Amino acid sequence: MQEQVKIWNKDIECEKDHSKIEAIQLDRLRYMLNKAYENVKFYRDRFDGLGIKPDQVKSLDDLKNLPFTTKDDLRDNYPFGLFAEPMSKVVRIHASSGTTGKPVVAGYTQKDLDTWSEAIARIVMGAGIDETDVVQISFGYGLFTGGFGLHYGIEKVGATIVPISSGNTQRQLMLMEDFGATGLVATPSYATYLAEIIKEKDLLKKLKLKYGLFGSEAMSENMRSGLEQSLNMLVTSNYGLTEVMGPGVSGECIYKCGEHINEDMFIVEIIDPKTGDMLPPGEAGEVVITTLAKEAMPVIRYRTRDISYLIPEPCKCGRTSYRLAPIQGRTDDMIKIKGVNLFPSEIESVVLEFPQVSPNYQLILRRENMLDNLEIVVELVDGSLLERYSEVEKLSREISERLNSVLGLRAKLRLAEPKTIERTAGKAKRIVDLRDIQ
Repeated sequence: MQEQVKIWNKDIECEKDHSKIEAIQLDRLRYMLNKAYENVKFYRDRFDGLGIKPDQVKSLDDLKNLPFTTKDDLRDNYPFGLFAEPMSKVVRIHASSGTTGKPVVAGYTQKDLDTWSEAIARIVMGAGIDETDVVQISFGYGLFTGGFGLHYGIEKVGATIVPISSGNTQRQLMLMEDFGATGLVATPSYATYLAEIIKEKDLLKKLKLKYGLFGSEAMSENMRSGLEQSLNMLVTSNYGLTEVMGPGVSGECIYKCGEHINEDMFIVEIIDPKTGDMLPPGEAGEVVITTLAKEAMPVIRYRTRDISYLIPEPCKCGRTSYRLAPIQGRTDDMIKIKGVNLFPSEIESVVLEFPQVSPNYQLILRRENMLDNLEIVVELVDGSLLERYSEVEKLSREISERLNSVLGLRAKLRLAEPKTIERTAGKAKRIVDLRDIQ
């Protein structure tokens, strides 16, 4: 049964004359550039160093002349060096995990929080959620933007929220059943883990799940299909980063043909990651985001390192906004083995073609005899298969040949017992790099 199309803000989301949206973007861009220049020393120094003044931006095409912002820039200005408002106006602070150094900090005025809620309301309604739904949020609440980010937008559309946060899987499933949750917000990897337990306990028939709104990590089409089948619900993805607000940059509608961008709040460019040149719609490159409605911390041309492309054609849901194609990988997640560049998502797409193995896998990098080597560890669904040598050999050979065909690389493959790869309530750890400790 096809879900009914639901649209939160038709005036913006369904504007047929895209030049009107571009006019809003230009007006807000010029305002934000002046705000950043006048209130943030980092941007004023960067602009002055290039001999650029905000009033020189006369069209959206002039965006290409503006400097990029990187994660290092945000870390170097830790904690509040990029804030454009005094702390008396900042009503909330979020931050990244900071596992590789100083965390990235994001500040919000009350108006920013209202804007954020509006952005999420559009996305969750596009994914099917309305005031009749009960949505269980299994993202972590705290400095991570996911939990609070989705919370207020879902609340805005009138849905009932179960703010359980992440972890405590048995309690998650109990409340999911007892409260009649129709929607689930989580990472794809945690939803996969929940699906495993639901199958083990034969709980699916007791649940009322209809919608899965997943983000914070990439989700392949094969993983989506597996989740839709195992949980009997419509699965959509949404996208955002702490650096520019959190979730809310874009999100899929029920037709799942790219994520609709909140274009009045963000300008999304695609650039060549090597040259920095803008790329046309349809051509894959690095996603670059400029905030248009973030008062506390405007961010100009942030290099996300995510790889995607733009889809300009209107969607059959009625929305006319440009769409962001599914994230193909990250430039900093790209692995180079024996001269071959590959992304974890490419390996995942192959692994999930085989029903004998689960969606849980790890890529282990080692250095042997001055050469980098890759071992792909994949969990079996049925551990007893390991006792049938000929079947294991056949499956291993089939997966290896398929990987070689798709990747152009022969890698060591290891089929592991079920549940030997660690599960987490957050992002799955796909890459284990042992090269620097050997």
